[in-house]
Amino acid sequence: MNYLVLENEYIPLADGRRLAARIWLPDTVSEAPAPAILEYLPYRKRDGTAERDESTYPVLAEAGYAGVRVDMAGHGESDGEFDDEYSPRELDDGLAVIAWIAGQAWCDGNVGMMGISWGGFNGLQLAALRPPALKAVISIGTTVDRYNDDIHYKNGCHLYSNFWWSSVMLGYASRPPDPELSGPEWRDRWLHRLTTQPFPLSKWLAHQRRDAYWKHGSICEHYEKITIPCLVVSGWADGYLNAPPAAVENIGTHTKAINGPWIHKYPYLAYPHPRLDFHQEAIRWWDRWLRGMENNVAGLPDYRAYILENIRPSGWREYDPGRWVAEQNWPSKNILPTDYYLDNHRLTPDLPGQDRPLSICSPQDCGLESGEFFPLKPDREMPGNQCEDDAGSLVFDTPPLDADLEILGRPVLKLKVAIDRPVGNLIARLVDVHPDHVGYRVSWGVLNLCHRNSHEHPEFMIPGEWVEIALQLDECGYRFVAGHRIRVALSTAYWPTVLPSPEIVTATFATGGSAALTLPVRTGGEEGDLPVPDHPDPLPGYEITMPARYVTGFRSLARLRYEITMPARYERRVTRNRKNNTTTMRILDDTGEQVIPGHALRVRQKHVNRWQVNLRDPSDTCLQATFSCWMTRGHWRIKTVSRSELVLDPTRFHIRAEIKAYEGAAMIHARTWKQSIPRDFM
Repeated sequence: MNYLVLENEYIPLADGRRLAARIWLPDTVSEAPAPAILEYLPYRKRDGTAERDESTYPVLAEAGYAGVRVDMAGHGESDGEFDDEYSPRELDDGLAVIAWIAGQAWCDGNVGMMGISWGGFNGLQLAALRPPALKAVISIGTTVDRYNDDIHYKNGCHLYSNFWWSSVMLGYASRPPDPELSGPEWRDRWLHRLTTQPFPLSKWLAHQRRDAYWKHGSICEHYEKITIPCLVVSGWADGYLNAPPAAVENIGTHTKAINGPWIHKYPYLAYPHPRLDFHQEAIRWWDRWLRGMENNVAGLPDYRAYILENIRPSGWREYDPGRWVAEQNWPSKNILPTDYYLDNHRLTPDLPGQDRPLSICSPQDCGLESGEFFPLKPDREMPGNQCEDDAGSLVFDTPPLDADLEILGRPVLKLKVAIDRPVGNLIARLVDVHPDHVGYRVSWGVLNLCHRNSHEHPEFMIPGEWVEIALQLDECGYRFVAGHRIRVALSTAYWPTVLPSPEIVTATFATGGSAALTLPVRTGGEEGDLPVPDHPDPLPGYEITMPARYVTGFRSLARLRYEITMPARYERRVTRNRKNNTTTMRILDDTGEQVIPGHALRVRQKHVNRWQVNLRDPSDTCLQATFSCWMTRGHWRIKTVSRSELVLDPTRFHIRAEIKAYEGAAMIHARTWKQSIPRDFM
């Protein structure tokens, strides 16, 4: 089957704005309308996601599906203004887009939504609004809880990625429409965009508690509103790994979940291997729920997961050893909660006697091996050897294991703790310790102790007063092999992932019977064949033999060649200045320049991030980010540079940002933001 590409189709909205779409149509739509798959993003269809789109939508078109890739308002060639992530207007526009697609002559009225990250979020959010034409969703690298499981906050702790992602969006939203598609009005539209775009951090810092702002778009508030089938996918190396099992447990019938070994990318492109044949998975999903074809999708296990084992942190993770397993029902009767007690630096299944207090005051740069919140490369962006962070933590180890121990689910840590300040963070890590003492982070969790009872109504701690907490760590699927040790590491700092408390904090724990780790031990269930370390990979519940139209592989990736005219460059450095007692992490990520085939647009992006903490005064912390973008075609040349800064003091967040835009060598626009926001139990 061949297909037709509509390079730029405008979707009219009721208020006169238009959203720009790139559309792939099967060549049979003039005879028989097709179901449509929508992906709705701010990341610029013309250049930002073009390469990925070319690897997906031709495959769907050849399978008989129309692919519709839409840029949100204020991005790419779309009219209007960017206001915020997952805003009511964004979702209203999404509803209008779905209705427009369903009404086109080439569409049979059935629409699915698909996307990773932003597109995964709004797919579930739009499903909860129940547009009639939306019949199924595939959501990848997503969340069901915008406050606790996104890049902003985590159990009341302020994540560095709250600032970083605001800086990213400042850079994305400042880029112009393509003159080749927008015509001579491109410049006026660009200037309007530059004068109206927000600096998102201002709004995100104005909501430091889990208030109505974060509840909006958090489908965990009303799971019952979603009544269509949802396939929710993520990876253990992604920050968004909690959503798949939460979705399959709460959304209802015909929702399925997958967690593989991957970073934050579509799982047919992601590392580490083994990859998932996502094209096959998606087409079968759409065949069942958009076409009504009888296949084995409805009977698939609720939860399919890749159980990692014997993982060693390394410079580049090409392949992670393990195996696929399947749980027909989730929650599963095959999961046995098993307690291990934290007793005098030991982790033991035996109930200890009298509690013994142990204290920790972590160095402010404990956490340097934490990696990125959602890695995009399987290298130093992933967590490293945990031994350095363990040195600044209070650790509890089992003896070397006599037999393998397999877990699947969320570990829970119950503790009795007191701190010596009104505000303090607690970080817990679950670590696989190899016989040569290399440590791999299996799971982690954090808690701002002021949020111990409520994220909506936090309370200061009373210094020296004991409180009991239950800290849920992230989802994980892991087999601890015989001869290794299981470690719990507790710290009061996790920089730069978690911004520091206003003061240096000492935490004291009542170890013994009052401190227990509950592991979700997997005792049985369906096993899957060990996938080969190449694409495609089998999953439990699917036959390996498929009709020819499902065997997609990577064939679409070779259709277009993206010429690289300047190589990429990546650096990650940590420096310690003993004179001024600071630790600084500097990250340079330069994409190099590539030429987009078909219209010869040259694009380059360079990100420079600098995170600095004062080891003696954690309130003296500074985060800086610079994002530069170059776009050229012939004599047309533009450049945007956005700079952002977040400075902490004991009581306030001080933010500053600027955007500069250049046409040729001339700066045509400059704008700054400056604001001071009180720290609210931070």
